[in-house]
Amino acid sequence: MRNSAKLGYLFAAATLAASGAVLAQGKDIKGDPKSSGYVLSPNANVVVDPFGLCWRTGFFSKGLALVECDPSLVPPPPPPPPPPAPPPPPPPPPPPPPPPPAPTSEKVTFAADVRFATANPSGDQDAQARLDDLVSKLQGVALEVVIVQGHTDNVGQAAANERLSLSRAESVKKYLVSKGIEANRIYTEGKGASQPIADNRTPEGRAKNRRVEIEVVGTRTINR
Repeated sequence: MRNSAKLGYLFAAATLAASGAVLAQGKDIKGDPKSSGYVLSPNANVVVDPFGLCWRTGFFSKGLALVECDPSLVPPPPPPPPPPAPPPPPPPPPPPPPPPPAPTSEKVTFAADVRFATANPSGDQDAQARLDDLVSKLQGVALEVVIVQGHTDNVGQAAANERLSLSRAESVKKYLVSKGIEANRIYTEGKGASQPIADNRTPEGRAKNRRVEIEVVGTRTINR
């Protein structure tokens, strides 16, 4: 094939010389002397005619085409491979744990009563035990008010009974304060014999009426 390329060059040169045309050199289009489908000059450049067309040999085929000479015969280069896919995003962080429920408060009300002997401002034998039980129930309670009402039976003068009932209420207040309850939270009043809960005509009824009623109002915090 190398000899054929040289012979083709000589033939092309002779042909162009006979026609009076000038043999032009290529634009430095290098061909392979061993397998060129084009006429090559001695320095292995493809020979082009005065119109800029590459001079083919007789055994030219599409597979020997050069893109500088026959770009339509040369298949385009394959497209570059697509870029690699980006790495997947990292998984989102786990959601934070829900906050603990806020503590709530509930209203609490306690009631208790203390019994008294006739004309006595101090409670009976069970009075201290009942008051201690009430104080134990107040642990953890934010007190709003403690209402202490003293009562009597109908024995004696009304004015004396009112003073006696107030003395009974004050006696209970003094004991509660000694157990740590704030004095300014305790409200005392004497009702005398005006609010009986039993029949004053019987000893049993009068014993029930000689009493101090205690009502406690406050709030307690609940952690759910």
